[in-house]
Amino acid sequence: MGRGQLSPTEPHPAAYAAQRYLADVAGQGKMFLWSEAFASCAIEGNRLGEVCGETLNRLLHSEPVSDRYILGLAFTVMQAELNEKKPKDHVESEESHSGDMG
Repeated sequence: MGRGQLSPTEPHPAAYAAQRYLADVAGQGKMFLWSEAFASCAIEGNRLGEVCGETLNRLLHSEPVSDRYILGLAFTVMQAELNEKKPKDHVESEESHSGDMG
């Protein structure tokens, strides 16, 4: 196995930082809000909501969760929180140029 490859039982090194980030979010009392948000999306058939909601549920019940699910949940929460902090005019500007190719 090469230096850049993970063994089947070795978690991705970034998963530790993702887990710490999620613990920080939990420490801020936001996990219930995220649980509700993911459940609401999942009801509508949103796959991201389904996967993140179930991952969060497993974490809240201290069940095992693989590194890729931890990374996905942390990235989703982090991205949403970053989007909340963007000034509204910046987000609208990005949306109006999303189809531009140059």
